[in-house]
Amino acid sequence: MKGNQKLIDMLNYLLADELTAINQYMVHSEMCANWGYDKLHKSFEKRAIDEMKHAEKLIGRILFLEGIPIVTSLNKINIGSDVPAQIKNDIHAEEGAIKAYNEAIKLASEVGDNATKELLDHILLDEDAHMDKLEEIMDQINQMGIQIFLTTQVKE
Repeated sequence: MKGNQKLIDMLNYLLADELTAINQYMVHSEMCANWGYDKLHKSFEKRAIDEMKHAEKLIGRILFLEGIPIVTSLNKINIGSDVPAQIKNDIHAEEGAIKAYNEAIKLASEVGDNATKELLDHILLDEDAHMDKLEEIMDQINQMGIQIFLTTQVKE
């Protein structure tokens, strides 16, 4: 089914965002593993895997709409040098993703592609959950202090 080119372009924009997030979250995950923060490592790794699933869905939809998935474009990856910087960078990435998904959902509605809109709605719910988890971590850091928080993240 030939899709709307503007929507295909938007899906490729979202794909670049997801591919960027995968890289950023995997680096953060491995940094936390290296520091011995096993719980953060697993949390970041799970988020990266979620983003991989989003990328897979976007690629599938682009192909269905007879577009060409562009997997060679990445946005700027922001690696934090410590856990608070990682969380701040990840919050910034999720804010951008949420904004972009809302714009894409609006475009899908405007061009009458309700199947793409539904797919994007589901991904947006995941992005909202990612933001909620990141804000929860930041609240814990602010309330406990970074040293106490990090003691809760080591392997049990």
